Amino acid sequence: MENKFAKRTHLVKSSETREILKVTERPEVISFAGGLPAPELFPIEALKDVCNAILNEEGADSLQYSTTEGYIPLREAICQRMKVIGINSTIENVLITSGSQQAIDLTGRLFIDEGDTIICESPTYLAAINAFKSYNAKFVEVAMDDNGMVMEELEKKLQEHPKTKFIYTIPDFQNPTGRTLTLERRKRMIELANQYDVLIIEDNPYGAIRFAGEEIPPVKHFDTEGRVIYLSTFSKIFTPGLRLGWICADKSFIDKYIAFKQTADLHTDSFAQRITAKYMELYDIEEHINKIREVYKERCTAMLFCIEEFFPKNLSYSKPEGGLFIWIELPEGIDSTHIFTECLKNNVACVPGVPFFPNGTQKNTLRLNYSNMSIEKIMEGMRRMGEVLHRELEREATLS
Repeated sequence: MENKFAKRTHLVKSSETREILKVTERPEVISFAGGLPAPELFPIEALKDVCNAILNEEGADSLQYSTTEGYIPLREAICQRMKVIGINSTIENVLITSGSQQAIDLTGRLFIDEGDTIICESPTYLAAINAFKSYNAKFVEVAMDDNGMVMEELEKKLQEHPKTKFIYTIPDFQNPTGRTLTLERRKRMIELANQYDVLIIEDNPYGAIRFAGEEIPPVKHFDTEGRVIYLSTFSKIFTPGLRLGWICADKSFIDKYIAFKQTADLHTDSFAQRITAKYMELYDIEEHINKIREVYKERCTAMLFCIEEFFPKNLSYSKPEGGLFIWIELPEGIDSTHIFTECLKNNVACVPGVPFFPNGTQKNTLRLNYSNMSIEKIMEGMRRMGEVLHRELEREATLS
């Protein structure tokens, strides 16, 4: 049969991280590869009560079709949570999505024409790269340091690409690096966006999981012209399987997002929305998030200790104050894909950094996840990784 696929299908491929996760599912493998929340922290017992309460109180309504915008009590609860971090909004500014990944994909559909330029951090979130590539976007990468995207570099790129559609940024505990954009740089990003008339897509799945350092308001807090579109999710602070995220933006943007969402799924899972809203009504979600912070802080601290204890000294790494990830930069000339293969032989897994660079520019990097393994497994897995890194870096030094 003749190939009937649309031309854009060649732009879409399976997520490299998802493919890696298939390889690491063997029980003997200690995996630092995924970005998985700790399942033992899911509030299962509370959710049993919540589900019963919804079915008893709302019955058939909870299983019926719903509005595209989302369940009003949930949108109200989201507005209250955002107000605490410095984003003032009403439910008219909030659209519930099927995870923040749908919010990213809808953003691509809404704003990207073929060949449009978007600016992003280098590296950046792999699933956003894949989503935006499916609309044939051109990526312009901006260098990062330990304080996030470098604003001098951002201004230079905006000057070179005056028709940029938007800046895509993950300012808090960025995926994959774990870095956080400083307060001063957030303010400067807004100034540059206003000056060069460009939108900002602020993707913030991890901001609530701060376990060290000072709280910093979102980029949207400083938005004076309604040009920041804020994306977030319940996946990291509640349960990922319910697939609940949201978009917060000026109503003119939300109206367009709603129209595009209606062509995709009509509305996000009604029952999942009610579960989350009812949980926030009956239980203290901040107390639950505090438990997550405590556990992740312990695991991050253990992994950082292991890097110092077991890894070669001629590499650098991020020191996150929250989120799920640590970023490793190996010496020049080291191919992290080879390191991944060798680590897997030692029954430990990580993610090579190459796919996180939209234009495939850097091969000597690795992403490690600390949220989904116990401290005991972190210690053992990092010891195994250390053995591989010492061997491979010594081998490379000998060859050179």
